[in-house]
Amino acid sequence: MSLLDIRVPAVLLRIDRNPFHHGTLGAVRSLGRAGVEVHVVADSSGSPVRRSRFVRQLHPPPAPGASPAEIAAVLRRVAARIARPAVLIPMDDASAIAAGRLRAELAPSYLLPQQPGTLPERVADKAELAEVCAAAGIPHPPTLVPDSAEETAAAVRRLGLPVIAKWSRPWLLPAGSGLRSTVVVRSEQEAVELYLRGEEAGSRLLLQEFLAPGPDRDWFFHGYADRTGQVRAGGPGRKQQAWPRAAGLTAVGLWTPNPQVQTLAERLTGELGFRGIFDLDFRRCGSTGRYHLLDFNPRPGAQFRLFTDSAGLDVVRALHLDLTHRPLPDGVPLAGRAFVVENYAPLSALRPAPRGRELAWSAPDDRGPGLAMWGLWGRHVAGRLLDRLYDGTAVPAPRPHTPVVRQGGEPLVPAAQPVEPLVPAARDEEPTGVAGVPAAPGASSLSGQPDRSDDEKASSC
Repeated sequence: MSLLDIRVPAVLLRIDRNPFHHGTLGAVRSLGRAGVEVHVVADSSGSPVRRSRFVRQLHPPPAPGASPAEIAAVLRRVAARIARPAVLIPMDDASAIAAGRLRAELAPSYLLPQQPGTLPERVADKAELAEVCAAAGIPHPPTLVPDSAEETAAAVRRLGLPVIAKWSRPWLLPAGSGLRSTVVVRSEQEAVELYLRGEEAGSRLLLQEFLAPGPDRDWFFHGYADRTGQVRAGGPGRKQQAWPRAAGLTAVGLWTPNPQVQTLAERLTGELGFRGIFDLDFRRCGSTGRYHLLDFNPRPGAQFRLFTDSAGLDVVRALHLDLTHRPLPDGVPLAGRAFVVENYAPLSALRPAPRGRELAWSAPDDRGPGLAMWGLWGRHVAGRLLDRLYDGTAVPAPRPHTPVVRQGGEPLVPAAQPVEPLVPAARDEEPTGVAGVPAAPGASSLSGQPDRSDDEKASSC
């Protein structure tokens, strides 16, 4: 008999167009294996997720940039088809923010954690997160939000070069603009050029002190804050490999006990009154040893299945159990358990894993997505290589503003070990700047390159 209430279906909502979002598949499998009926509201055309045997039905998603009213209309249509209350699980920041705003309107068709509706938006906003951390006493890299080009240049001088530049609300970045959420800049001019694109970006530019990379400095914490505010399920993890190597999603993660990270996560969510699933990214400062919070993602991270304990509990199951008033089992953390995204780290997927490992795509009880992923990935790689060949022979086009890397929810620098890419980096991947961080506008090999493809965006990772 399932621990979960299988009378209550789940609806996974993802607005971001990303066919290789393995976190969505993880949620489908987690709930589907427990007998829950799973509906997916996402762009699944060309995605391996649609091949999962645990998907009950696929539904068209809201359009990119959809208003809250348009998102609500889509969810009401899905609710009408399901014809009974369902647990709603946002899988990206835009969805989490919309669900927070629409909670009262969507009830009783959807079950959602009860908290201030603006809180997901507040913590996802990178400028507001700096204020949140300051108020809560959580270490955060010194951050300045300039109001003019002159203030931008002055902020760079104050923080020192290199400096990290971020758009405060990356989910608002327009498609095709070449703008990305995060970049390292190495001159005042580069920072000013980014600032001048603020109207196009749709949110404020902030400048943040650069924290140098190093061994065992990139950490994340996934958790679920239940109706009482207690953090259940999840745990601290260490990023061992990333893809893209410079600043990407977690290609290999390891469940690693870390009382300092755990204490910071529990203290922050407790002081905020946060309820629901969250994914935090930390960077340990090499000189002080303090863990600085870099990002707060109010939804599951793509590698959340890493934290599946001895009772089979993960943050997605914890959410469903809690919202349906079922008790959460007391499992034992499985320290040393690994999670591998096999198309980004194929060799790691083949190595022995004595303490257990889960692959992002391949599973013996759900083979369709893994087989589909390799077929789609092969075509993707071939297309990228053809693009490289074409770019190498074509006449260079006039160079527009340089793209910056969108890495919402992931640390900004590489893990200690190199990633094992399936293919060499394509030309539209950013060259690295200081210590492997993506270079800023003005790097000669960057200008005029197309946007990074969806599978390389860190949806959180």
